[in-house]
Amino acid sequence: MNIIRSLIVLSFLVFQSCTGQRSKINGVSFVAANQEVNQSHVKPVVNVNANYAAVMPFGFIKNLNHPEIVFNTNRQWFGETKEGAKQYIEELYKSNIKVMLKPQIWVWHGEFTGYIVMKNEADWGVLETSYSKFILEYAQLAQEMKVDIFCIGTELEKFIENRPDYWKKLIVEVKRLYKGKLTYAANWDEFKRTPFWNDMDYIGVDAYFPVSNSKTPTFNECLEGWKNHMQTILGVYNKNKKPILFTEFGYRSVDYSGKEPWKSDRSMTQVNLEAQTNTTRALFETFWKEDWFAGGFIWKWFHNHRKSGGEKDSQFTPQNKPVEDLIRVQYHLK
Repeated sequence: MNIIRSLIVLSFLVFQSCTGQRSKINGVSFVAANQEVNQSHVKPVVNVNANYAAVMPFGFIKNLNHPEIVFNTNRQWFGETKEGAKQYIEELYKSNIKVMLKPQIWVWHGEFTGYIVMKNEADWGVLETSYSKFILEYAQLAQEMKVDIFCIGTELEKFIENRPDYWKKLIVEVKRLYKGKLTYAANWDEFKRTPFWNDMDYIGVDAYFPVSNSKTPTFNECLEGWKNHMQTILGVYNKNKKPILFTEFGYRSVDYSGKEPWKSDRSMTQVNLEAQTNTTRALFETFWKEDWFAGGFIWKWFHNHRKSGGEKDSQFTPQNKPVEDLIRVQYHLK
């Protein structure tokens, strides 16, 4: 396995060394934990040559039609709260890791946030008030901590589609509080319809685009699979002239990893490290050399590196898998 890993990284390095690149956002999605973090947890982020981390506090709602968001409670994990986000940011700063603060909503049982829709006008009003309290509290924290990027939402298409005037007003309120760069994390099949990119600094995309139907997708298959998506992405870029930022990207180390990359279904258990490596390598080669592409945040990175991932793990994290070396090389190139 070590020989194969070395060959993959060497071939990737040779190719990339021949391409010119501007400095990119080379990020990890730093998962909230039930404890404070320290430099032993940040060191692996530094070791993979990341220069950014997404810090992700959470708010919770009971179901897709429930209007009230619960956040900053003692029933949440420490890293999911405002206090925890602040502590994580402080610790990341000690190692010169920049931050995107990315508050997110979790729907009970993990239902897709893009389908959040209220049943009546009264409930929409409650949701808007609740979401504003949630997001503006973190906008204030983003300003206090001087984070480089603030993400105003993640995968909320139906909320945005149904309440466009609310979102325009919310962005104005966010800008009153926070003076850094703004983005929104649109789902891969949503971003082309997001109406307010002109008000953002980055076009944020959670980049779970399907690129191959193969059990073990090859590097060349994935390159081919990106071609149509690339045209769509370029179309949105050319319309808005804002850099594209992959607010999330990554693949599971599982069979058919390129077919429906957004799936976190735990019934998919057949480990396939080659599939994860090939899909990730193709994404890097397709995007990281482009001037209009700002970079991205690998999904996802756990604080306890030693116990995370590994070659028997079928989930998203690249930790302690061959793809981690690939990321380390890419991120070293800046």
